[in-house]
Amino acid sequence: MTDLDSCAAVFAALADRTRLGIVDLLTLGDLASSEISRDLRLGTNLVAHHLHVLESAGIIVRSPSEADKRRNYVSLRAEVFETLAPRAIPLPPRVLFVCTANSARSQLAEAIWQDTSTVPSASAGIRPADAVNAGALAAAQRHGLRIDDRRRPRHVDDARQDGDLVITVCDAAHEQLQGRDDLHWSIPDPAVVGTPLAFDAVFDMISHRIRALSGRLIPAA
Repeated sequence: MTDLDSCAAVFAALADRTRLGIVDLLTLGDLASSEISRDLRLGTNLVAHHLHVLESAGIIVRSPSEADKRRNYVSLRAEVFETLAPRAIPLPPRVLFVCTANSARSQLAEAIWQDTSTVPSASAGIRPADAVNAGALAAAQRHGLRIDDRRRPRHVDDARQDGDLVITVCDAAHEQLQGRDDLHWSIPDPAVVGTPLAFDAVFDMISHRIRALSGRLIPAA
């Protein structure tokens, strides 16, 4: 059975209110099936059915009591739930954020990343603008971050280094790079609307993505 098959079996087993209730009880301690029947007010036959499903999916194990040999205790295999988490990603030497002009989204992503992770970061564009967008500068400042307004936007071909984890933060960059990026985040261009609210909304979207990704990076074995 593949890892995905195992995960699917666990999710299928948990796709039931009663079984979720049993698992919730077992997060606190081990129980005999009769105790589960009592706590959930379920018939013993129904509890036996649900325990069989959970056991078949590898979610629980049963062990005999050291005192009353006629009694079994049900324990939760907590390590099973670790396999349901998103897979870890090897730590890259650097993260490169790419958008169209390297004037707003990728600049914000670079600043947010630097405030979130110790992994170095950079930004670039497929058609660099002449300067960083003033709305991006202001949005970063409102959130306690800083983008260097003296730095000119760069082309991705000039900025990219071997080993970079390349993340496109606009659809145009993703489609033009044609698979030369590693991840794509479909972030709207705040410059189209141009309001502080639009830039703040994009800041929040990118922050959420960065927090989720940075937590999954692990050092290479």
